[in-house]
Amino acid sequence: MPDSPSAPADVVATPLPAEGAASDDGRRRPPLDLLIWDAPNIDMTLSTVIGARPTKDSRPRFDAIAAWFVAGAEDGAGPVPEVEACVFANIPPQPGSLRGFVEALRGFGYAVFARPKLQPNDDIDQDMLDHIAVREHSHQLRRLIVFSGDGRNFAEPLEQLARQGTHVVVVAFSEVAGYAISSDVLEFIDIEDVPGAFVEPLDRVRLDALPADGAWLRPTRSLREFVSSYAARRP
Repeated sequence: MPDSPSAPADVVATPLPAEGAASDDGRRRPPLDLLIWDAPNIDMTLSTVIGARPTKDSRPRFDAIAAWFVAGAEDGAGPVPEVEACVFANIPPQPGSLRGFVEALRGFGYAVFARPKLQPNDDIDQDMLDHIAVREHSHQLRRLIVFSGDGRNFAEPLEQLARQGTHVVVVAFSEVAGYAISSDVLEFIDIEDVPGAFVEPLDRVRLDALPADGAWLRPTRSLREFVSSYAARRP
């Protein structure tokens, strides 16, 4: 099992020793709100829902998302929890502009776990689950927000955490997050519903927010392109 990143949580307020749940050795675990960002999944699904490669203006604004996350942590009764936001990313052999992206994230207060993408099956799925497990034991995991539409890896462990008392929120695109939308224990939020998450509204039609008189959903590839690839696959 790969080592989990252990970046320290960003302390918003330190609770009194009596607050929080007790760990196995009797120590008090401080409450924590944790944000996990699945960069490969969000980038891929963004391309899918807009039918094009994302541009600077169509990518999520991490500064606005950080503000929304921290405001949610401070809104409520009880002690103010610690907050920690982590972005998990696969890095190709030639990182290029990703260097600037990673440094910008760190400047916004995000910890970044970067794994090299050397083989097609090199991914960060288990690293995210490992880190959630680490924080579940080191803190009282009060709220967990997961930005990912990956139900194959996240559905079961997130539902288990929710049933144990953690407020689990999945933030993704409604087109690809059926596992969270259909769950009776997970809360789902569409990324576009996070205040300020995008500079301009995305060019998409959401089936969960259709106008009363209907809407057209344009194809994401040309008909001739599809038929050509279909014909090439036939024996």
